Amino acid sequence: MSASSPASRTLAPAGLTRRMACWLYEGIVLFALMMVAVLLQSALALLLPALNHPALLQATTLALWGAYFIYFWQRGQTLPMKTWRITVLDAQGRPLSRARALTRYAFGWVWGLPLLVQLTPWHLTVQALATALAAWVVLWMAASRLHPQGQFWHDAWAGTQLVQAA
Repeated sequence: MSASSPASRTLAPAGLTRRMACWLYEGIVLFALMMVAVLLQSALALLLPALNHPALLQATTLALWGAYFIYFWQRGQTLPMKTWRITVLDAQGRPLSRARALTRYAFGWVWGLPLLVQLTPWHLTVQALATALAAWVVLWMAASRLHPQGQFWHDAWAGTQLVQAA
């Protein structure tokens, strides 16, 4: 085994402050990708008005975000992760497979759990939803302190880890 193989190097977990700064930066990238989804749907809706439906926009956005994350996580980093010097690896310290990246994407939606209330008959006001989402993010961040390596729980469930990039 060479000295540079994943199993032989020490993987230092990325700190919470760095991970949250990256998370905010990812939000900016996701907003831009959502604008691409809106542009695509708007162009298609001009040709076929039946495609002008909010559910289609939501599905397009989720698919576009998923493609973005899966593509870049398989390569170890998104642009915000490069900026904040964070790499995503599997539990053994190897790059993510497509299936592992998809699993991480699915489990990553735990960040948005309060948004699910909007799918129920009990809709919240924008202020109440923002407050619930902010409280949930703070709780989810705090819960990472309970993980032995300080990782987020969705990473533990997906068999992934965020480490400091070399």
